Amino acid sequence: MKDDQIASRMQGISPFYVMDLLAQAKKLETQGHDVIHLEVGEPDFPTSQIINNAAIQAIESGYTKYTAATGLPELKSKISEYYRQRLNATVKPDNIIITPGASGALQLALSVLINSGQNVLMADPGYPCNRHFVRLLDACAQTIPVDADTRYQLTHQLIETNWQDNTAAVLLASPSNPTGTLIGRDEMQKIINLVKKKKGFLLVDEIYQGLVYDQMDFSAAELSSDVFVINSFSKFFTMTGWRLGWLVVPDAFIEPVDRLAQNLFLSPPTVSQYAALSAFNEETLKCLDAQRDELNKRREFLLAGLISMGFKINVKPGGAFYIYADVSKFTHDSFKFCNDLLHQSHVAITPGIDFGEHQANRYVRFAYTQNIEKLQMALDRIGDFLSNYRHQN
Repeated sequence: MKDDQIASRMQGISPFYVMDLLAQAKKLETQGHDVIHLEVGEPDFPTSQIINNAAIQAIESGYTKYTAATGLPELKSKISEYYRQRLNATVKPDNIIITPGASGALQLALSVLINSGQNVLMADPGYPCNRHFVRLLDACAQTIPVDADTRYQLTHQLIETNWQDNTAAVLLASPSNPTGTLIGRDEMQKIINLVKKKKGFLLVDEIYQGLVYDQMDFSAAELSSDVFVINSFSKFFTMTGWRLGWLVVPDAFIEPVDRLAQNLFLSPPTVSQYAALSAFNEETLKCLDAQRDELNKRREFLLAGLISMGFKINVKPGGAFYIYADVSKFTHDSFKFCNDLLHQSHVAITPGIDFGEHQANRYVRFAYTQNIEKLQMALDRIGDFLSNYRHQN
């Protein structure tokens, strides 16, 4: 296939470097090596058996046909109640659109809101797919460099400074990937007010909502009914492969989002939706909360271990399951660092280049998605690796 046969919009779609590292890790495993995976954002917890049983029951009951494009009404009601009980947010079921994963939610929101040539402001570093979804619309992902001074998050001052005539929207993530940092309630309200004043749209990625450790959890949906909120059953609910998410939509956009969902997806995965109904059972939520507490223990354990070895953690992550670490003490090329660590010590982590351009060669991301025993093994291997690496470099 010739390059000129591929649509020009694909020129801006870069690969996941972590997927290349994952492929290398899998190859090492086929050769008999034990690789510790701290690179992919998928916890080791299995999906709750309660959820699995609900899926089996749905299949046996014949619930395998299409649902409405916006999802099962009873699931939307469950999510609405979840917002009320856990997040003190009033979100009507009609404003909730069930989607094929959070990616489906983001695709719907951006497609309905953004025109060709318009800008969407977002943080650098940030989740790479966000940039790529904007690019597919022939729009521009206007990335704003952020660092520890703003906890790697956009602020209302940064948005004000970088807003342009063709800026249409702002995309935030709290907790964020790759840094695990959050936007506080007061700052979120200031951003909401500013974007409204600018007559733009605000999209907030909350797919790690529920995995917050040092402060009370909240949703942007509590602060405004004009915000587009993206969420997922993948992370807190540990349903990554079920490919189910949702989008909270302001009243004026329910019909166009519904119309587009009909055309793009026809409906979300039916069995996954019936399974997700049981995700809000008291017993299930108790189990999920316990998993969050375990992740918090892993966070504290891995943070202490990395800091003791000389990794610089500029901001303590407050949510998700990531640590964004500065490795400039050891290298000026974090991609090479990750590659060497994988091949020499069989520990897989993600290079900063996957998340943007700003100081990317200085950073790596650790995902504390393994149990503490494996994290200790990883730290031991990293310690041995660094002893040799300092000598080599």
